[in-house]
Amino acid sequence: MPDAPGSGGPLTIAVRVKPGSSRTRVGGRFDGPHGPALVVAVTAPAVDGRATEAARKALADALGVRPAAVSLRTGAASRDKLFLVEGATPDLPGALHRLRDG
Repeated sequence: MPDAPGSGGPLTIAVRVKPGSSRTRVGGRFDGPHGPALVVAVTAPAVDGRATEAARKALADALGVRPAAVSLRTGAASRDKLFLVEGATPDLPGALHRLRDG
């Protein structure tokens, strides 16, 4: 669900978080309530926002952006989340597509 692909503006990314995984991994697709979502598996449990924070950092790392550029837009208490990436570069939509769709 990109807002402005490649324009340097914000990019909204639908994410499906899988807490309590054996390792942190970013990749794969889940068709969720916000449309096609990127799967982010994290080792952190779904307690006190720990999985959400781990997913935010893992997403930033996978996209090659600063963690501060990624913020939660909606879904604090859900596995289905929308993250906002500020200052998206022109290659960011392509990187998202490769991670989500192979």
